[in-house]
Amino acid sequence: MDAETQTHPVNLILLGPPGAGKGTQARMLTEAFGLVQLSTGDLLREAVAQGTPAGKVAKQVMAEGQLVSDEIVLAILKDRLDQPDTGKGIILDGFPRTEAQAEALDALMLDRGAPISAVISLEVDDEAMVGRIAGRYTCAECGEGYHDDNKPPASEGVCDKCGSTQFTRRPDDNAETVRTRLGAYHMQTAPLIDYYALRGNLKPVPAMAPIDDVAEKLTQIVKEVSDG
Repeated sequence: MDAETQTHPVNLILLGPPGAGKGTQARMLTEAFGLVQLSTGDLLREAVAQGTPAGKVAKQVMAEGQLVSDEIVLAILKDRLDQPDTGKGIILDGFPRTEAQAEALDALMLDRGAPISAVISLEVDDEAMVGRIAGRYTCAECGEGYHDDNKPPASEGVCDKCGSTQFTRRPDDNAETVRTRLGAYHMQTAPLIDYYALRGNLKPVPAMAPIDDVAEKLTQIVKEVSDG
């Protein structure tokens, strides 16, 4: 099934901790079904750059060093949803983050006659995630990605792609930082998991499986909600 055979707009929320593969899976879904991936950070930057009414308010708030309110974010999201490329559906990544935002988002989408179709929660094993993230590094020359255990270079210390011997690791890709980020994610997201579970549209997906296996499960979810 692809975007041509899709029968109903599909509006998804994608939940998952750093490193769970949200970006990869979202890209695969956008390509397969013609959905538009929306992140609040990108939406804010676009609205400010375009000088929309909500963007001008957001620019002023950020210039004063304040956090952009939920009302402003929702106004920017509403403006974006009015654009024709969102007709087949959207994938929200990074929003909502709180139960109050979830309630406001539900109200916005219901008012548009386009409710949230499914909330996909990428479920991970925390310690396995620590190993997955803390072990990754990249070639400093070409950016090719490697991992201490899962994908070392064929020749130790030499990039397979360009032959460089210079590698780099992100400063926050260490076990302690990853555990802190995972803990914060679970604390922040737990209320959302409960919120959507009670509404019957939460779809947990084991995310430690190979990328293609996870993608197959997400594809099946899109088929089900599109046909329903």
